[in-house]
Amino acid sequence: MLDRDAVARFPQHDFRLKQDSSYNRESVTPEAPKMEPTGWFANRDFNNGSKQTGRFIRTEENDGRTEWVIMEDEGPGAIVRSWMPWRNQKSGETTTILRIYVDGASEPVIEGNQFELFQGKGMIPFPLAHESLRSAVSFFPIPYAKSCKVTVSELPFFYQFTYREYQDEVAVKSFTMDDFEAAAPLVEEVCKTLLHPKAEASGKTVRFRKTLAPDAEKSLKLPRGVAAVRELSVKLGSYEDPEVMRKVVLKMSFDGKDTVWCPLGDFFGSGIGLNPFQGWFRTVAEDGSLRARWVMPYRKSATVSVVNLSDEAVSVELEATVGDWQWDERSMYFHAEWRGQYPVPTRPFSDWNYVTTEGRGVYVGDTLTIMNPVAKWWGEGDEKIFVDGEDFPSIFGTGTEDYYAYSWGGRSTDFYEHPFHAQPLAHKYNKLNRKTDSNERNTMGYSVETRTRMLDTMPFGSSLQLDMEVWSGTDCEMGYGVGVYWYGFADTASNRKPEPQEVRNVPPLPDEMK
Repeated sequence: MLDRDAVARFPQHDFRLKQDSSYNRESVTPEAPKMEPTGWFANRDFNNGSKQTGRFIRTEENDGRTEWVIMEDEGPGAIVRSWMPWRNQKSGETTTILRIYVDGASEPVIEGNQFELFQGKGMIPFPLAHESLRSAVSFFPIPYAKSCKVTVSELPFFYQFTYREYQDEVAVKSFTMDDFEAAAPLVEEVCKTLLHPKAEASGKTVRFRKTLAPDAEKSLKLPRGVAAVRELSVKLGSYEDPEVMRKVVLKMSFDGKDTVWCPLGDFFGSGIGLNPFQGWFRTVAEDGSLRARWVMPYRKSATVSVVNLSDEAVSVELEATVGDWQWDERSMYFHAEWRGQYPVPTRPFSDWNYVTTEGRGVYVGDTLTIMNPVAKWWGEGDEKIFVDGEDFPSIFGTGTEDYYAYSWGGRSTDFYEHPFHAQPLAHKYNKLNRKTDSNERNTMGYSVETRTRMLDTMPFGSSLQLDMEVWSGTDCEMGYGVGVYWYGFADTASNRKPEPQEVRNVPPLPDEMK
């Protein structure tokens, strides 16, 4: 969970990330009608009474009690992420008992109140589990050698259980409470490290300081030979104009291949404007320092550049710390790419593509910036992730906010941060301007959502397609922008290309917010 070097190498034991969720089973095929929120865009992603059930695997009787099966996998694997929202948006109390069975055992290896287990206040400590915004989220791994089954004692509401699925010959040691208790010192160390991130290795630091005129570009060549960027930091002279984070673009090339073209705000997770937060891979500081700790290997040469696509001169300070790297057949190149679009019509309903790749690699995160022109909630859209040419997505979500690990999006318009996900900006609130009225439901303006991955990275052997539904309750025109992060081999490519004109096409705020 702490080894960033491992993320830059294709997994030694290949796996595919899968997910069992409460997505609406009416979503069967992309060929379903797109004018109405049914079929492929069916939105009842939950169980709530007799009329809205069936968003689970089955029920079964165990020791005279009924249990609802919400996750099940055969073969070696590991649960690496779980998400469950509050059933009542004002209260996180529940009587639901969650049970996890491994390797066909009749007794659960983990049993307890579903929120007490996974809100960082019980068995799994913070931040490996935590209460985000009206949700219980856990990244604590639950490995199993032969099989795994998760049940709950009551009709489940929304849920997502994400797990690694290994090939049968991979040997996995199953979770036991004895091992869990023995690992307590290690768990404590990991928690502390996640909350105080720093680059994992030292190296040589190269830098430049330059004022860039409009349309100007400044490049910095990195030390030659086999190496890896260990930390990259940028600081601008002024953030008074929030659009500067959109219109100043970071470019990088490794061994002659351009792999990074991304606005600063999307690369560092801040979105439009300076919105401070701290994560495991990136830190946006209140003083304007932007730091990224992605490990970016290369064999011979690398260049990092900054391009000013704004109409005003911009002062830029850039530093790159370059350290050692042992190149092998599993080493991959880092990619950070961007797509923007304004306007995006909300009718008919549609899937908005983050990225589609061809070749072999690993997907590791994204930052989504939304401009919503109305007060009503915009984010009912589900993620749909197709890996290696699947006809149906192996990961089918339950809502955009759920993908970014919180819930009740219409009310949860406030800042939050975690090592692996954050909402740096919501409506007008960020770390420097917190929401005070918990009943406020206004979601207009910019929202910034970000998620990075460690144990829940997504390897792909031939392709990956990540789509997010555009699903607003209002017929309007929104603005979308996303930065995506992934690793790939030299011949792996994507459908994302530089979009300087769209960078300048910043979605305007609603009149009420100007």
